[in-house]
Amino acid sequence: MEHVRSVRQSVYDDADDPRHFERIGVEVVQGQASFIDPHRLRVMSEGGERTVSARYVLLATGAQPRVPDIEGLSGVPFLTNETLFEISDLPSRLLILGAGPIGAEMAQAFARLGATTTVIDPAKRILSREDPELASTVQNALEAEGVTFYLGEGAERVRLDGDEIVTMTGERELRADALLVATGRKANLDSLNLENAGLALDGGEGLQVDARCRTAVRHIYGAGDATQYPQLTHMAEHMAKVAMTNAILKIPQKIDRARLNWCTFTDPELAHVGATQRELDENGTSYEVHRLPYEKIDRAVADAAQVGTIKVYATKWTGRILGVSIVGAQAGELIGEWSLALRNGVPLREISDTIHPYPTYALGNRRTADLWYLERRPMWLLRLIRRLLGYQGEVPTTEQLKEMMA
Repeated sequence: MEHVRSVRQSVYDDADDPRHFERIGVEVVQGQASFIDPHRLRVMSEGGERTVSARYVLLATGAQPRVPDIEGLSGVPFLTNETLFEISDLPSRLLILGAGPIGAEMAQAFARLGATTTVIDPAKRILSREDPELASTVQNALEAEGVTFYLGEGAERVRLDGDEIVTMTGERELRADALLVATGRKANLDSLNLENAGLALDGGEGLQVDARCRTAVRHIYGAGDATQYPQLTHMAEHMAKVAMTNAILKIPQKIDRARLNWCTFTDPELAHVGATQRELDENGTSYEVHRLPYEKIDRAVADAAQVGTIKVYATKWTGRILGVSIVGAQAGELIGEWSLALRNGVPLREISDTIHPYPTYALGNRRTADLWYLERRPMWLLRLIRRLLGYQGEVPTTEQLKEMMA
């Protein structure tokens, strides 16, 4: 934990310390802001109260842990992702509510540190927004490291029994020394008095913004976890860029929602960009699936990291990439190439024809694209060339080549 805190402080000192902004002329006021009217905000700080007015306002207030309504939970000392890294003693038994990215990552981390770790979630599987097959690979890896999952079971009651935290899920009683609530996050908007600015949440938990990050009040913009867009750090950065480009520079720019990517940093990692297989099926989109197991990536074999799969969803004849899911070592790094290809309309043919260094994990991207090439081979043309030029031997079938490669 000392190492974790040291790294966090280093990142803060290097990029987030307000002094960096002040050096370039930005005034930073530490305090609690709330709207007086659409152009004015009241800021309460240790130095007193002041009013700030602006032509444009960007709401980037982030999010806080979502605490579920569970009987007895408020009377139990539970942890969240904001307080977990402040503890100094390793709990011998850790119970985690939630099998999403935070729950999965922390379950593996604390299991490796030596804690007996249990995860419960009312969903039937972990990482529910991910490809089911690849999420199962992650679950198998975590279970092999000692993590216990109770899925399809939600916490119904929580109580203290001495120093133990007791959680009931139906008839099951789970005892732990520490409880981590990892059931999502909600936007920090409650204290802003949005109604004074003419804004309403309309029953949602985040700001509604359009593709230019503009709210219903045209001069007020929103970015990041404060909005109803996916709560990802890189999405927040992208939205802030879009918002300020539109507001200040007046250069039209839109959120690139269709090519959003993300990564869950378990081991193996699980990354995705573009449409999921479920979305393609629901929309009735015609597509092919090209998959390459990590066992066919020499670098993965060399690193003893053969657990993994690259799955690409693409159109049949043009090879236009629709979405990519990767589970395995360096998945978060590999997804970047697919993100660039998606954004720029680069088909699988171009990736297949691009030289990738050997031996690297990235070569797995090219070899997956090669599989699309194999499907498109004109067998009649190859046989005609063999006959015209007098070549010997048989032309291997596509199935034979694919079996060799994947």
